[in-house]
Amino acid sequence: MYIEKINGPADVKRLSAGELETLSGEVRSVLLKKLSEHGGHVGPNLGMVEATVALHYVFNSPIDKIVYDVSHQSYAHKMLTGRKASFMNVDEYDEVSGYSEPSESEHDFFVIGHTSTSVSLACGLAKARDLKGDTGNVIAVIGDGSLSGGEAFEGLNNAAELGTNFIVIVNDNQMSIAENHGGLYRNLQLLRETNGQAPCNFFKAMGLDYLYVKDGNDVQALVDAFQRVKDIDHPIVVHINTLKGKGFKFAEQQQERFHYSIPFSLETGELLVDLGNAEDYADLTAEYLLHEMQKDRTLVGITAGTPTVFGFTAERRKRAGKQFVDVGIAEEHAVAMASSIAAGGGKPVFGVYSTFIQRAYDQLSQDLCINNNAALLLVFWGGLESMNDVTHLCLFDIPLISNIPNMVYLAPTCREEYFAMLEWGIRQKDHPVAIRVPVNGVITRGIEPAKGYGELNRYEISHLGEKVAVLGLGSYYQLGEEVVRLLEQEKGIDATLINPRFITGLDEALLDDLKKRHTLVVTLEDGVLDGGFGEKIARYYGPSEMKVLNYGVRKEFIDRFDVSEQLLKNRLTAPQIVEDICACTSFAG
Repeated sequence: MYIEKINGPADVKRLSAGELETLSGEVRSVLLKKLSEHGGHVGPNLGMVEATVALHYVFNSPIDKIVYDVSHQSYAHKMLTGRKASFMNVDEYDEVSGYSEPSESEHDFFVIGHTSTSVSLACGLAKARDLKGDTGNVIAVIGDGSLSGGEAFEGLNNAAELGTNFIVIVNDNQMSIAENHGGLYRNLQLLRETNGQAPCNFFKAMGLDYLYVKDGNDVQALVDAFQRVKDIDHPIVVHINTLKGKGFKFAEQQQERFHYSIPFSLETGELLVDLGNAEDYADLTAEYLLHEMQKDRTLVGITAGTPTVFGFTAERRKRAGKQFVDVGIAEEHAVAMASSIAAGGGKPVFGVYSTFIQRAYDQLSQDLCINNNAALLLVFWGGLESMNDVTHLCLFDIPLISNIPNMVYLAPTCREEYFAMLEWGIRQKDHPVAIRVPVNGVITRGIEPAKGYGELNRYEISHLGEKVAVLGLGSYYQLGEEVVRLLEQEKGIDATLINPRFITGLDEALLDDLKKRHTLVVTLEDGVLDGGFGEKIARYYGPSEMKVLNYGVRKEFIDRFDVSEQLLKNRLTAPQIVEDICACTSFAG
């Protein structure tokens, strides 16, 4: 096998044209074996194999700098830059990140996991090169719908003015995570249909030179194209037409399904892990919204390129018709559009992952909350028990969202509360509302939830005790139940349990009333502590004698972490919390 002899780009350069093709097949086979056993981004990486081989054959990394957008299509790049063992040896599978990572190799330049950034980052490298009088090519690789993100437009707009060597590889596989949306992709289609000759050319309109490669999975055609643009003295786009999932028929046929996958069978494409039939908030939400859409034509679901975040599979998107909008990978536009739909009398519901709402902070503040429009945001996967790559942490949404004036951020504790909040959030017209969808499974508490939440910042006392009051926010309400139970069983303390429900405000009357029977308040939240819910409680009690213990996650970037280890590290287990309570009180012993 050629791959066994590839320890860096220099080894790729020694191969003949036929050997490059053979190497591409070997890389694809190795990728499929690891992906089927370990999971990861399937389609994006399979489609980029030949382009990656050609890049390393033509260019001289790391002197020539290659920046991968999102970088979930950089697996082949890692294999060719000294990290093949982490793809070929089972025991080393977890030794590399699923994204580019400078700590792993001099051939990676940024930690990248969010979309549409490569052109901007590469622009900066090109500018730094020129300022220092250095040489070398700078190449940005962008694809998988990333061109629809606002930063990609901003980067391309600026790239033309560099007036120097700058190469943008547009990996056009006709897909985002799901299908592409937006007028830009019509132009890419036109360019494909005309072999790059259409006079209407988005990239040329941006002031960039342009080269089209009809078969972006033909390694020799790619080598020829890259050799033409190597050492070019001005910015150029190389538009390559690739097949997402290339070489694995199930990924080619089911491109949305195989964008990312947990372990699967190479023979059948079926998952190797039984996910069971447990209920899921995404599916439940989609069915609820589809039912409501039938009754109310002004209700519209919005996604920014991740439709299944709230259960809108291809079949459900078809059922929703024009009452479902995919704006592409553009959270900023999604929030602004939701605000304006609400202003126009519609009922927008924007479903988004916690990690991706970060990209829309300015729109949350300026376009939505200053205007106080009644859009509804559903924030999924907020907490430790979701995505764990450092670029996809879901721990920062509480400080980000809850500190913007006018926003009402709700934290349901169970299925009953979630759907009561969802119904109220859709129908109310007074506030922008966000709901932090529970991340700890669909739990039924058997309660009759409040029918409305218009009386803001009213907490719910689930059990009234004394001495210690535990506020379990959202997904950590069940942790609060466990703490209260352990305090009673092991210490004889009948603690109060409170469901705050509102992340964005304080129930001052209730907090004041707690002073009569309690000397310690404990807050539990599934997110970063700094700027979070618990700190608001601690600040309120600051001038008083009430002691406060805040529990959450410390502010740091953590990568590929073990949830159990993080819970222990942050003292987020019930026994640890009970231990801390007893250590700072005089009534336990």
